Amino acid sequence: METSGRPGADDMRRLFLGPPPVYTRRQVAEAAGIPQELAARIWRALGFATFADDAVAFTDADLEALHRIRDLLDAEMLDERSVIRMARALGRNTARLAQWQAEIMVDALIEPGARPGEERLRQVMDTVSRLLPDFERTLVHVWRSQLAATASRLVSLAEPGEPGGEASPTRPRLAVGFADLVAFTRVSRELDELALADLVEGFESRASDVIAAHDGRLVKTLGDEVLFTASGPRTAALIALDLLDELKRDAEGPDVRVGLAYGPVLPAMGDVFGTTVNLAARLTAIARPGTILADSEMAAALTGASGVDLVKLRRRPARGLGVVEPYVLRRSSRES
Repeated sequence: METSGRPGADDMRRLFLGPPPVYTRRQVAEAAGIPQELAARIWRALGFATFADDAVAFTDADLEALHRIRDLLDAEMLDERSVIRMARALGRNTARLAQWQAEIMVDALIEPGARPGEERLRQVMDTVSRLLPDFERTLVHVWRSQLAATASRLVSLAEPGEPGGEASPTRPRLAVGFADLVAFTRVSRELDELALADLVEGFESRASDVIAAHDGRLVKTLGDEVLFTASGPRTAALIALDLLDELKRDAEGPDVRVGLAYGPVLPAMGDVFGTTVNLAARLTAIARPGTILADSEMAAALTGASGVDLVKLRRRPARGLGVVEPYVLRRSSRES
């Protein structure tokens, strides 16, 4: 890629987006045949700033995207509410993905704490230019694969004969787990920024690997905590047991505690909500370091399951949920 002088933000923008903008927001909406108010809502939902009426800020690619949206609306395949929700899902998650990937590339290509010179910036842009097509193709492939996995799980909930007859794609029965780093606030004060970042990334990456290995779903990470779901209680139990083992592979590994609950959940915005989720969180809060607590529904479903043992504890109050009956879940020493 050829540029004159030190590469800047405009050069990087052209690298990713191609030709410069040619439309104002009024022009791009009119050309796409979409009301300006709807176009503005779409851009905001995607996470982009609102430009002045006379700012030339939109490209032919933006116009093409609006044309596709108009075609979906005209064909009544999606209504305006669904379009905005889909745009928000796309914008929010791709923004995080882009930030994360950019941080990885900066870390890999630029020496920490250094201000790159003109030659180094050109090398970085050249590397990014060569990697971009492969990144794009891989992104689409992974997205399709994730859609396939999600759709398969949703369809299975609608099939007859599945356990938990009241379950449906909009109100599934799932096993929910929280894994929490113990004393994270205290530990964070004792570490410098780089060490803290390594701790959090190590925790999240190990947890992600364990959850994926059991075909669970990592719903979200909160720095010192991960939220995951699994289709059945035994899968969630094995995830929790492996999490404890993985994160304590060495004596210096962080202490972790896990709460598990089983029941109906409400999926929304890529997250899960409801009493089952709240119960798993409360159980995590009262669990001792290095232990797993399960609710009574989870314990009942795991009765007789191979590879796990359950020890009933005394009933105790859980904030906002009344009195709960927790069970300690352990790996069984018996042969399955």
